[in-house]
Amino acid sequence: MKNRKQWKTRLKKGFNNIKKVLSGKMQITNRLKFHALIGSIASVHVFLLVVFFIFRIMPLFYFNIFSVLTYTFCFWLMWGEREHYLAIYFITYMEVLLHSFAASICLGWQFGFAQYIIAIIPVGFYICYTLEIKRHKFTIATISAIFAAGAFLACKFISFFGEPVVILDNIVLELALYVFNSFCAFAFLIIFSLVFIFEIRLSSNQLKHQNAILDKLASTDPLTGLYNRRSMDIFLSQAVETDSNFALIMCDIDDFKKVNDTYGHDFGDVVLKGVAGITTDQVKGQGYVCRWGGEEILILLNNASEESSFRVAENIRRNVANRVFDLNEKWIHCSLTLGIALHNNNEAVEDTITRADYNLYCGKRNGKNAVVL
Repeated sequence: MKNRKQWKTRLKKGFNNIKKVLSGKMQITNRLKFHALIGSIASVHVFLLVVFFIFRIMPLFYFNIFSVLTYTFCFWLMWGEREHYLAIYFITYMEVLLHSFAASICLGWQFGFAQYIIAIIPVGFYICYTLEIKRHKFTIATISAIFAAGAFLACKFISFFGEPVVILDNIVLELALYVFNSFCAFAFLIIFSLVFIFEIRLSSNQLKHQNAILDKLASTDPLTGLYNRRSMDIFLSQAVETDSNFALIMCDIDDFKKVNDTYGHDFGDVVLKGVAGITTDQVKGQGYVCRWGGEEILILLNNASEESSFRVAENIRRNVANRVFDLNEKWIHCSLTLGIALHNNNEAVEDTITRADYNLYCGKRNGKNAVVL
């Protein structure tokens, strides 16, 4: 009962790992690849071991005992922290070649054992490419492929010029073994091709994800999450090129230096992030919000009129004024002054920014916590 439960647990874990791999939640590690490869080949040899024993093909029966022991040794090479993957590949490579030679000498070419040699050529390139070999990985795979091609032809010549050691007058067995060997060889090719495609797809998705992260880091302010000046310059250029009506709103947190000096820069960061969040919520879907510098925020409103831009600015001002900013049991109210300028198609965008900044200055001079159009 205990062994049965252990096997059920292992099978369940195996199926869960397969699901994770297919869903992209789990990478196909070298250990997993080699366990699958060695386990599959060892299973084929166990099956052939039984077939050769039943039909009294004793030379190949003994050779398959040696093959099973060889792959048991390969499993040992992966036990614990050991990761002798290149050695395992060469052992597997040599065993496949030797087994194909032995089968061709004993039974002949027509049983299809030499097809395993074809299967290990692309597998060799895949394994050598995915292993962390510092030098000559392509050379190793190429030489292995050339040697395998020579071995495949050699098996044909051996069968053509010599009689098999064991004469089997059993057409059904010959056909069955040929079909079985062909199926296994093509199965290995198809599986490793699918794994290769999956890994390319996984690598492509990871690259896209990393590029998206890098793009975000390059285009946004790390503290507030707002767009940076580089991004806003691009948005402004696009707005000018399309000849669309847009407004610029320059915002500045009132007495922000006093907040930093009195409560510390950590509190100042809390205020900045809070104001950025309020601004983003009010502008969402209507334009872009950028941290222009220090405590200054620049807003680009697309298809804006005096009325709509003033309404957005006033909502931002009111929400900031009503917000309580707190950190470490300290809390304060802050205010925001905003200057609005509608872009004129006959002027440069820098002039529009200057006008918005001037309106902001007027609001600061006349009491702060205001919107000036």
